[in-house]
Amino acid sequence: MQTNFSLAQLADSDVKESETILRKCVHCGFCTATCPTYVLLGDELDSPRGRIYLIKDMLEKGRAADERTVKHVDRCLSCLSCMTTCPSGVHYMHLVDHARAHIERTYTRPLLDRLLRGVLAFVLPHPARMRAALIGALLAKPLRHILPAKGFLGRVRALLEMAPSRIEPPSTIEGVRIFPAQGPTRKRVALMQGCAQRVLAPSINEATIRLLTRLGCEVAVAEGSGCCGALVHHMGKTEASHAQAGANIRAWMKLWGGAGPDAIAINASGCGTTVKDYGFMFRDDPELKAFAEAVSRRTRDIGELVTELGLGGARAPEKLTVAYHSACSLQHGQKLGGVPRKLLVDSGFDVRDPAEGHLCCGSAGTYNLTQPEIAAQLRARKVANLQALNPDLVAAGNIGCIAQIAAAADVPVVHTVELLDWATGGPKPAALA
Repeated sequence: MQTNFSLAQLADSDVKESETILRKCVHCGFCTATCPTYVLLGDELDSPRGRIYLIKDMLEKGRAADERTVKHVDRCLSCLSCMTTCPSGVHYMHLVDHARAHIERTYTRPLLDRLLRGVLAFVLPHPARMRAALIGALLAKPLRHILPAKGFLGRVRALLEMAPSRIEPPSTIEGVRIFPAQGPTRKRVALMQGCAQRVLAPSINEATIRLLTRLGCEVAVAEGSGCCGALVHHMGKTEASHAQAGANIRAWMKLWGGAGPDAIAINASGCGTTVKDYGFMFRDDPELKAFAEAVSRRTRDIGELVTELGLGGARAPEKLTVAYHSACSLQHGQKLGGVPRKLLVDSGFDVRDPAEGHLCCGSAGTYNLTQPEIAAQLRARKVANLQALNPDLVAAGNIGCIAQIAAAADVPVVHTVELLDWATGGPKPAALA
């Protein structure tokens, strides 16, 4: 794709990166076949290629974002299926992230839209605030049926519908500490506890710690670490996302006397995709550049890390048919979709793959709360494909997907690591009990 940025524009690091990405696009349209919003809506502007044209025009002309551009960029899930499909290596993730940051700086959203996004950014990255908000949503949940399904109140309805029927108490192992390895220490691992996951499913971190210590890892939860920054990053709130990411980088690199961990284990693949991108995010930061690159190099999805360690004699305690949902952030963002699947197969589970496995479930961070109509259509499609396999349960590696699918599925939905923990001597996942 030909571009016409000025030298002054290209002096900006973000613009220069976007210009390089734009030049790789050859208009082939392969991305349209695998883009969930294009598959649903059939609008060229709701495909990666269409969004690229809108972003190019906005950035090249150095103009403020307009309503049309914002509408179609907001509809992007950032599922990154287009990056898996693209034969030219267009790094769409960095391009759309730049576009969102530009939108946040230059476009004034309607008041109610600003209010919703502000509330989400204030609440979701902070477990204590999220727990309080969920309690309030649970109390208000019976009122959801009187709210319309569309417009701003439709988004409020989506918030209430996503509230779990039970609020889990805080985990007994939550907080800053080091968990010793069982037997000789093979690796020193920092665990990202996450934010929403700690509230929605604390059992996932518990299973992760049990599994890693059983496999010979000393596991640390670092003081000062918290949300990875992805939730606000994908809203274009760059300052907030960099603050959260920077806190993690400093916290992890202080561990073990400043040597840092051998690996950073992440059991929410959406977080993992972002943390692996810290090196890029801090490429112009003289203080944190080297540390951010080190963090990105050492970050491992839990399935990736367990593969490195080896499962040994893992055996499924029961013969169960598992429908495996490969989260977009895992299969498209990190190119690791087959890794957790193989671990489940090697552990003795009967693993089956759904039709249209490349399509997003509609969770996508805060997408199911900001674009509930599209998200609901994608969820219905995903759940139908999963349940067509007649499984005993669904396994996934991302808390957003788990919550999204569980809200409509007729079978339990569990994290992959809970099954691997069970297969190596841990307790049976609560959802299966």
